Amino acid sequence: MTKKACLDFSSSEEDEERVNNFLEMNRREGVNDGFSRHRPNDSLLPGLVDDVALNCLAWVSRSDYASLSCINKRYNKLINSGYLFGLRKQLGALEQLVYLVCDPRGWEAFDPKINRWITLPKMPCDECFNHADKESLAVGCELLVFGRELMEFAIWKYNLIRRGWVKCQGMNRSRCLFGSSSLGSIAIVAGGTDGFGKVLKSAELYDSSSGSWELLPNMHTPRRLCSGFFMDDKFYVIGGMSSPTVSLTCGEEYDLNTRTWQKIEGMYPYVNGASQAPPLVAVVDNQLYAVEHLTNMVRKYDKEKNTWSELGRLPVRADSSNGWGLAFKACGDKLLVVGGQRAPEGEAIVLNSWCPKSGVNNGTIDWQVLGVKEHIGVFVYNCAVMCC
Repeated sequence: MTKKACLDFSSSEEDEERVNNFLEMNRREGVNDGFSRHRPNDSLLPGLVDDVALNCLAWVSRSDYASLSCINKRYNKLINSGYLFGLRKQLGALEQLVYLVCDPRGWEAFDPKINRWITLPKMPCDECFNHADKESLAVGCELLVFGRELMEFAIWKYNLIRRGWVKCQGMNRSRCLFGSSSLGSIAIVAGGTDGFGKVLKSAELYDSSSGSWELLPNMHTPRRLCSGFFMDDKFYVIGGMSSPTVSLTCGEEYDLNTRTWQKIEGMYPYVNGASQAPPLVAVVDNQLYAVEHLTNMVRKYDKEKNTWSELGRLPVRADSSNGWGLAFKACGDKLLVVGGQRAPEGEAIVLNSWCPKSGVNNGTIDWQVLGVKEHIGVFVYNCAVMCC
């Protein structure tokens, strides 16, 4: 998903609290209003009033925030308050961060702007959760990881601001194998299977500002092994199966304003079976793209005609493992393919990107290598792209 909600950062309770906390800190420590009565270290940026300085700092690369927090106590409080992340969202100064896990040793993050890999702290979960199948989702400044502990489903979340893992509040109806996507500070999960194997048609909305889940109206059709995405500020779910033998070609559209679902017949004709991965889909500039893993082809959806057209081949094979072990995501204005490659010198995970605006040349997509990570296997278990 690349379409982000242009929300006022003071509109959520969490962002408003961050603003109030920082303003209170300013009142205690002194605010630079352009007059010289303050000591030089009262200014965030000497010569600038703080409102202007904060706007400047919001445009600084997110990768430099750790260095900024070491300047002095005031910078440290500013960075750890999360205030700048809310301001970045308001100004549209957003950058991508790619999270992935390829073995049980833990999560890695890749910053494409500076071509740097970051190892996340180890998740303090039990061994059952660590080795169980998982699903992931990036929403706001949080990475949510869904899985199963010994006795029940569980959700862990990594907070980019606090740089640590905490247990997340559970859904109203715990599930796995669901479709999901995020838009700004909210995310929606739909369908899936409960702990007893029942296929669900319920959906829930997660608000990262409050950390809470809200039940939404039910879909028309229960489905599992499906995929979700936001397009034109609406949530869609496509593909999946309603039973062990029935694959679905219809899609469903959820309007957040009217809180209603609309069924779209034949939206995804490339049915996936029980042994196949959910549809690999991504939205760039409000255009939907998908991978037909049996042919390794990338296709584009025509919203007006409800049809798909073929663009070109993937840079890696998806057919060898029925679509599993491969990630297909939106990353800013680019499509991102994350997959493993074997070579005489060893194994590696390769991130390939393509900007659809560059077009297709004679049925060939010009994939560019965005990053490489060696010695972590060739199977991508989970992948999520954060935009903040």
